[in-house]
Amino acid sequence: MSRRRVIYEGQAKIIYEGTEPGTLIQYFKDDLSARTTEKGKDKTGSFAGKGVLNNRISAHLMSKLEGIGIPTHFLKSVNMREQLVRQLEMIPLDIVMRNVAAGSIAKRLGLKEGAVLPRPIIEFYYKNDELDNPLVSEDHIIAFNWIDPFELDELVAMSCRINDYLNGLFAGVGLRLVDFKLEYGRLWGEQGELYLILADEISPDTCRLWDIETNEKFDRDRFRHDLGGVIDAYQQVAQRLGLVPKGGIIEGGSINEQLAASLSQIDNDLARDRGLRSIIKMPVKPRKQ
Repeated sequence: MSRRRVIYEGQAKIIYEGTEPGTLIQYFKDDLSARTTEKGKDKTGSFAGKGVLNNRISAHLMSKLEGIGIPTHFLKSVNMREQLVRQLEMIPLDIVMRNVAAGSIAKRLGLKEGAVLPRPIIEFYYKNDELDNPLVSEDHIIAFNWIDPFELDELVAMSCRINDYLNGLFAGVGLRLVDFKLEYGRLWGEQGELYLILADEISPDTCRLWDIETNEKFDRDRFRHDLGGVIDAYQQVAQRLGLVPKGGIIEGGSINEQLAASLSQIDNDLARDRGLRSIIKMPVKPRKQ
C-alpha cells in the first residue's frame, strides 16, 4: 500500500489526500494543546484514545447539523480515527460563539467566570499562528477581503443556528455549551456558484462543556488548568451522547482497540444521498445598512 500524501498536519489532526476527487481524509491525533497565557507557548500533551473519542463525537454532531440544513464537510467515518471529508478552500477565520463568560473574554472584560452573557456573542479571530490568532472586527474582515459582506452575513446566520441547535442537544444530556469554535470553507460548483460549508471538528477540543448542575468541566480546560481526568471527561461526553458503551472504551490510559474498532461507523446520510459535490446552497443576502 502506497504511503498517503500529507496535505497538512496541525496540533490535533493530520489531513491526508482523499480516496476520491474533491475529498480528504481527516485523522484525529491523541495530542492535545492549550494556551495557558495570553502570549505564552502552548502547553502540550498526549492522551491515549482522545482522537478516537473526538472523531466519533465530531462525526455525530456534524451529521446531526446536516439534518437541520447546515452543510458540512463531513461525509463518513472511515475507521475509529479517520473521516472522509470534502476538500474546501478554507476561510482564514475562527468564529467563536460565546454563551457564558469563560476563558479569554472573562479576562479581557473582567467578567466573572460562569456568568451567563446577556445574549450569545460572536467573536472573530484571524487564523495566523505567527500573529497568535488575533481577535479582529467585522471591519477588519471586510477591509482585508478575507470574506465579503455577503459571506459574513451567511456565516453569522449559520453560526447562530448551530449555537441554538447545539445548546438544545447538549442540554438534553445534562451539559451546558459555554462556548465553541467554528471554521468554514468554500466549495465552488460546476457553474461557479459558491457554497459555504462548516469544516474542521466539533468536540471537547473545540467546545467548553460544563455539567448543568455542578459546573464540572468536560473539555480541554481540564488539561489547561491541570484538573486531571481529561480522557474520563471526553469519554463522559461520548457516553452521554450515546456514542460509546457505558463502560467506555478507554480505561487506565489504555484503549480497547477491539471494542473501539467494533463501534458502528457514522455516515452523513444526507451528504451521501446527494453526492459529494451537490450541496444545498444557503442563500447569501446583503448586509443591512
